[in-house]
Amino acid sequence: MGTDLHAPLGRNRKTGSRRPGILRLGRIAASLCLFAIGGFSLYTAFRGDELERTKPPTGEQAATPPANTPQPPTAGQAADGMPRADPRSGANVEQMVTGDGSVVTKYSPRTRDGGGPVLVDAMQIGQDPRMAAQPNEALLEETPFGRLPIVGPDGRRPMDQYARPSSGARGVRIAIVVSGLGLSQTGTQRAIAELPEEITFAFAASGNSLQRWMQEARRGGHEILLQVPLEPFDYPANDPGPETLLTTKSAARNIENLHKAMGEITNYTGVMNYLGGRFLSDPAAMEPVMRDIGKRGLLFLDDGTSAQSKTAAIAKGTELPYAFADLQLDGQLDINAVLKKLDELERIARKNGQAIGVASAFDESVDAIAKWSEEAAMRGIEIVGVAALSNDPRNP
Repeated sequence: MGTDLHAPLGRNRKTGSRRPGILRLGRIAASLCLFAIGGFSLYTAFRGDELERTKPPTGEQAATPPANTPQPPTAGQAADGMPRADPRSGANVEQMVTGDGSVVTKYSPRTRDGGGPVLVDAMQIGQDPRMAAQPNEALLEETPFGRLPIVGPDGRRPMDQYARPSSGARGVRIAIVVSGLGLSQTGTQRAIAELPEEITFAFAASGNSLQRWMQEARRGGHEILLQVPLEPFDYPANDPGPETLLTTKSAARNIENLHKAMGEITNYTGVMNYLGGRFLSDPAAMEPVMRDIGKRGLLFLDDGTSAQSKTAAIAKGTELPYAFADLQLDGQLDINAVLKKLDELERIARKNGQAIGVASAFDESVDAIAKWSEEAAMRGIEIVGVAALSNDPRNP
């Protein structure tokens, strides 16, 4: 027959009978590669505008910087050109008090306009405890009297920067201020070493080693105030010290003395009177001084010893954040007497929601406040800094 029609299956087959199929597959693969190369060529041809962006500018183009050329930082930008954000505008902030009395702050993201990275300036709310002893340079100005507090270019105030954070809870809140620090080295050291961080410290402008003590207090977590000497009714028999602000002096001279006191330390949230019954009762003398304090982003604490004080009226007229002490805690220097005053302060706070007590850095006062503070959290009392209880026009 001349054919292998009747040959047994699988016998006498010619080798390489599959080569035509393999060749066909190779041709298909090559065609696909050619299509891919052609498609990529067409894509780059249509996207030529993107490639042209990398060409160096010529003529008038060279004289005009491209839109993405880095520019010097402006207000609201960091040094690397990134936009700077106030953390209050970029996050939801929640605070709560734990069982041991410590404050836990929770930050969660909030939607914002625009895209790309944003530098969140954490210095705008309080301070990192590791940096609390160092001032924020943006909130200081150089003057002949030293570096004085000012409101920052973004509106940030020293009273916000250096305030001790509080939970914001609607519980009973008490601020305790221990004043006269810096006047006695041993008394100051003992107060800083033994009092809990929730206690506010007030440093007398006429004290010694104030910068050193301020740094130790801030490292310990304390909010601080500056005590400025004001004229009492029985001046000069009762003299608060050098550069006392007097009702008989001009406004310019009183402000000059105020600035001398302010230049002694940094990192304080406000000013507190040292004596000053006569000065606090004279609106003409008070008004320019209080206006300057408010303009610098500080609060004013009136120690509450003068029934004739015009602090509230002047503060409201000048939009100055202010607060009044409700009680003097150590009129009688006995630990049990001070403890009774602290219990009375608690009763005031439970009635009004908050209260402020003031004491001096005497041993008896320090011992009583340290003991009472240990038990306060167990009774549902939150001890806060004075700034948290101030009447602030920004937060009516």
